[in-house]
Amino acid sequence: MGASVYRRILLKLSGEALMGSGSYGIDPDVLQRFAREIADLVAEGVQVALVIGGGNLFRGSGLAVKGMDRVTADQMGMLATVMNALAMQDALEHLDVPTRVMSALKINQVCEDFIRRRAIRHLDKKRVVVFAAGTGNPFFTTDSAASLRAIEVGAELLIKATKVDGIYSADPVTDPTATFYRRISYDQALREGLKVMDTTAIVLCRDHGMPLRVMNINEPGALLRLIRGEDVGSLVVSGN
Repeated sequence: MGASVYRRILLKLSGEALMGSGSYGIDPDVLQRFAREIADLVAEGVQVALVIGGGNLFRGSGLAVKGMDRVTADQMGMLATVMNALAMQDALEHLDVPTRVMSALKINQVCEDFIRRRAIRHLDKKRVVVFAAGTGNPFFTTDSAASLRAIEVGAELLIKATKVDGIYSADPVTDPTATFYRRISYDQALREGLKVMDTTAIVLCRDHGMPLRVMNINEPGALLRLIRGEDVGSLVVSGN
């Protein structure tokens, strides 16, 4: 069995990933598969933090376009991420993986408040920490929350789990000539307008030297191979 080259990582999962082949909600089989992959990382000795989006349950920006107050819509979206976080906590604990949900909004009867030092303590004790409710502020995406939390807890790598193999110059589904990028800089991603993450998230990672790996979460075993040092997906770094 290979040893992990990372001590602490943050994994960003989209809410849509939890839907599986459905159009809404959480597919229990998909949730359990992700939980097993995360449990495998913990078994390798990796300290794992998670951020999960809420798009499978609610997307605030959509209602804001239809006239809902944007702050209210975003707060509803934050609550959707809490529901996903609780589902993941349950799935992991069924695998005997100690897990804590920490929310940027105060919901003390449901989960802990996010306190940086406490989060680091949980990670040091080999507990998976699921960061919920984004940054706690409207107008910020869960990608930005993932970048922020990765920096705050001192993660060595931010992993964005997607449904494609990595970063391309264009959508490979609609453009067969799209170029695959094995390694690029944050500045290049910004220049070319690549849909890696939103601009705020990219700039946060760039300015704080946080490496980002974009990979296909649906490829069996890819996550484990990645943390063992294989060159899986695309790597985004500060500088060249």
